[in-house]
Amino acid sequence: MNTRTLIITFVWMIMSNIGICAQEHWDAQERIELNKGVFPKNFSKAIDAIQYDLLGIERGKSHVKVIDNNTLYINLSFSLKNSVQQGDWRIAVKPDFLPSFHWAPHLTPTDRNVIDQHVFRSPALIVADDHQTLILIPDLDIMQKGTPVRWYMDMDASSNTLILGMCNNHVSEHVLFERDQETTYPKGDIEIGFYLMYSDSKEVLRNPFKKPLEFMWSRWGHTAYVKGNPVKESLEKYVQHTYNWAFNSWSENVWQQFELDGNKVGAPVFIVNVTQSPNYPGEINEREFRSIWNQAWFSSLRSASGLYRYARRTGNRELFAKANLTKELALSFPQRNGFFYGLIGTEMHEVEIDGKKYNRSKGWNTYYWGNSNRNPYTWNPKESPYHILDMSWTALLMLRWYDELEKDARLLAYAEDYAMALLGIQYENGFFPGWLDLKTMQPMNHLNASPETSLSVTFLLKLYELTHKEEYKRAAFRAMNAVIHEIIPVGKWEDFETYWSCSRYGSDNLVGKKVLRNNMHKQNNFSMFWTAEALLECYRLTSNKEYLDYGQRTLDELLMTQASWQPPYMYVNVLGGFGVLNADGEWNDSRESLFSELIIQYGKLLDKPEYIERGYAALKASFVMMYCTENPQTKQQWEKVHPFFASEDYGFMMENYGHGGRTNPAGEGMGEFTIYDWGNGAAAEAYNRILDKFGKIEK
Repeated sequence: MNTRTLIITFVWMIMSNIGICAQEHWDAQERIELNKGVFPKNFSKAIDAIQYDLLGIERGKSHVKVIDNNTLYINLSFSLKNSVQQGDWRIAVKPDFLPSFHWAPHLTPTDRNVIDQHVFRSPALIVADDHQTLILIPDLDIMQKGTPVRWYMDMDASSNTLILGMCNNHVSEHVLFERDQETTYPKGDIEIGFYLMYSDSKEVLRNPFKKPLEFMWSRWGHTAYVKGNPVKESLEKYVQHTYNWAFNSWSENVWQQFELDGNKVGAPVFIVNVTQSPNYPGEINEREFRSIWNQAWFSSLRSASGLYRYARRTGNRELFAKANLTKELALSFPQRNGFFYGLIGTEMHEVEIDGKKYNRSKGWNTYYWGNSNRNPYTWNPKESPYHILDMSWTALLMLRWYDELEKDARLLAYAEDYAMALLGIQYENGFFPGWLDLKTMQPMNHLNASPETSLSVTFLLKLYELTHKEEYKRAAFRAMNAVIHEIIPVGKWEDFETYWSCSRYGSDNLVGKKVLRNNMHKQNNFSMFWTAEALLECYRLTSNKEYLDYGQRTLDELLMTQASWQPPYMYVNVLGGFGVLNADGEWNDSRESLFSELIIQYGKLLDKPEYIERGYAALKASFVMMYCTENPQTKQQWEKVHPFFASEDYGFMMENYGHGGRTNPAGEGMGEFTIYDWGNGAAAEAYNRILDKFGKIEK
């Protein structure tokens, strides 16, 4: 190929079993070869060929528009005389260089897999070598009008091909997508389009996510945000719903109060489901074992800090007392050589009522200490190992409570006891282990060089800030440098949730390895957050811009999992909400409440309005799934699946939307439980924290 010419090739593909003999009526003037005089010179060495697989068309047009020296827009429209059936329709873009870096929003481990439009949150395909970057972004304007066939993307690193296509597909694994054997392309007009961005700048090579994020937010996100997506109402009302739900209308099942060694403690329960609604017409059936957690997701101490802020602001003594009972519970977790458990649970049993069995707790007099069962070793919380990540998070929250809320010396002492134990298990390479054996206290076999280490960095730096002890700072920077060199360049965002939560694809054979077809690791954005936060703290302590640059790159990779638009096939507002993994289906996941402050912090530090809007959009999105009159679309969806819901249920909130990889107007994608510490209580905490730190929530 002449490397100074971009060739767009139209490939006539009609399956032999269709029996359609339509002639091609393609506009001859639009069937073109784009030479260097027509398109930006930057693209002359970027693309080898773009191939369209065409159907039985009546007429068709292609259109290429130069957006700027680094961006092309390519559009293809055609009309089908009759409906057509075939297995697939695609546009294939072949770079004219061999990329060493690949990024896509979802994994496609085999040729059968596709990246279905369900996971088009900030959809892009990104490839780069040491000198150049090429980015493909679907035209979301077309998608917002509705498409006759589902769109998909794919990235095949082995054949160096980026794909945008249309086909029916189905969900496999949890959650991957596989194309169906046959798709019907209906009679009538069909349009598809995409943007190609190219750069050979070093800045884009260092951070390949910044340009597509800016492009998508300026083109779609900002406009939707200023119009009131994800929520228009004052967030204060949602917080009121949350605390009324937890401590009034649902309190009988949510609030747990009991004694430990003569001390009163309490906290909202880990999880409740719709059978525990005061309006449910049947018997209660508890979804999981009754428990209270202090873990990286489900942190009763984090939620209590938000309740403390709210009670202090409003003068509510009852809620203030409840917040302190949860603090007392956290301090009651026994330490063993500095390490400590992550949850307290009760024994469960089955009761039979009218011939049916229901799961019930035996009560807090049967309590036991345990750890998160989201791990590679056991589903039994009593036998689950100590998780360094969970302990570092709880200890960090203790320090923040001590620093920002009240100088309770017990919190600092508890955290420092843990810190000394943590320093004793740091590896020579800087990383901290993943898990410790419950009996021997020795490191186990998984995630011993993972970005979970980043959370321990933030904890140790906070402890250094409060105590000025150099050993904490030294250990933190050793750990941070390990993550910078071993994790960030290859996108090895593996943590406990990546493999040992609901999405277990690859847990048996993929840990530490890439999916070869995509040249990508299975990734979770939780560890991106911990790392971006740790890097920001490193920068604040040192003013070393290298930390800030790595931090922004990591934050931008995190933001590629945030919704930058409102798809028409999502039946609740989703702008600003987050997904989770590149092998799962969530929108509006509760983690956005945790992420929001960090995004705003970067925005203020870098004077970047896009980040500030994204941060506040994330905060607002964390309330979208709440059942209440302020969310009319969401309320309607809830009532389609749980018609018994009424005003007493205002505040009920699922942790995410569309988890199973599909949504529909009839309520598919809605759930049946609330996790206070990873849902409404977490969102309320984020609001109260951000309000305290930044003042009035920006519109």
